[in-house]
Amino acid sequence: MSIEAHIAWRYIFSKKSHNAINIVSGVSAAAVGVVTAAMICVLSIMNGFGSLIESMFSQFDPELRITAAEGKYFSIDGDEMREVLSMPFVETYSQVVEETALIRYKDHQMPAHLMGVDDAFEALTGIDSIITDGHYSVYDGAFERAVLGRGLAAQIGINAHFVGGLRIYAPKRNSRVNLLRPDESFNEATTFIAGTFAVNQVKYDESYMLISLPLARELFEYDSATVTALHVQLRQGTPVRIAKKEIQQILGGTFLVQDRYEQQADFFRILKVEKLLTVLLMAFIMLIACFNIISSLSMLIIDKREDIRILRNLGADSTLIRRIFLYEGWLTSSLGAIIGLILGLAACLVQEHFGLLKLGTGTEYIISSYPVQVQAVDIIVIGVTVVLLGFVSAWYPVRKLRVA
Repeated sequence: MSIEAHIAWRYIFSKKSHNAINIVSGVSAAAVGVVTAAMICVLSIMNGFGSLIESMFSQFDPELRITAAEGKYFSIDGDEMREVLSMPFVETYSQVVEETALIRYKDHQMPAHLMGVDDAFEALTGIDSIITDGHYSVYDGAFERAVLGRGLAAQIGINAHFVGGLRIYAPKRNSRVNLLRPDESFNEATTFIAGTFAVNQVKYDESYMLISLPLARELFEYDSATVTALHVQLRQGTPVRIAKKEIQQILGGTFLVQDRYEQQADFFRILKVEKLLTVLLMAFIMLIACFNIISSLSMLIIDKREDIRILRNLGADSTLIRRIFLYEGWLTSSLGAIIGLILGLAACLVQEHFGLLKLGTGTEYIISSYPVQVQAVDIIVIGVTVVLLGFVSAWYPVRKLRVA
């Protein structure tokens, strides 16, 4: 330890001539510690909610989704597509046809986002875990079945226990609308509801309806090799980023290969912006807390004038003396940051294991308590923020220190 740091360390715990200086120094460290702990808790809770929603998406969204870069549909009979689907890290894939159609049940009718899926879809997504009523089935061997988003089913007035048929109307692709007989301009089909699902996202729950792939192709007049998307499941342990890059290189620019983050780009972009704004706001609060360091350091400089004179007589130059008080400010902020880190991590650990902070009572919440997830990058960001603000707080009074 250098002589400047050693003297600064002694000044932190030494008794000052005025007790108020000790109190202000303690308050300074405590203020930094409280804000640091708050930053850890707030960011960890945001991470927890982000991971919670991401896990919901992962139960419906595939690891990789392949779509056409231009247009709505494409054929899976191409050589490039066959090469991709035969790659060793591709465990399974699901063919999907997505279009908008009109659904009607008795006197209720509304548009819905139809997703025609094959037999691999169930295993690829794990949709069984988000079924809220009934069961998952799009074809039972005799009748066409449908699985609706919970919100969509509520809006049209149907549930898994109804025996009535659900009518689907899809406009014919290659025919003009017959004004005299508009009903002839639509392909029609009847399905029976098998269950409802809930991703707890409006995008899915309020508009999505799952049907069998053959029925979707029949309704929208697609052949057996045409799809609007391919859902790809990778073998366990395969890095998603590397697999995505290799697939994209084979398919070229005519296709888009998206991971789960890119499939929900808007949501994760908003989450990042919210987190950035939270960090900036908490940094501003930290800056206000660091004003106490300016006050305590200024009072300490006045209190240690005699020590400064003695150091000058012993041969200490201006740079050494300024470094002493600069280290003093750094140590004060660092001590508060360390205390805050310990308190914040302890609070997150307690919340994670015991869930003391509740969201509310009843069944309107997905989880009963606030989720937390501590990330190392947050600890680093908080540490760097405290160090920088501690430097600014210490540098401001020290730069005007007169040691002559």
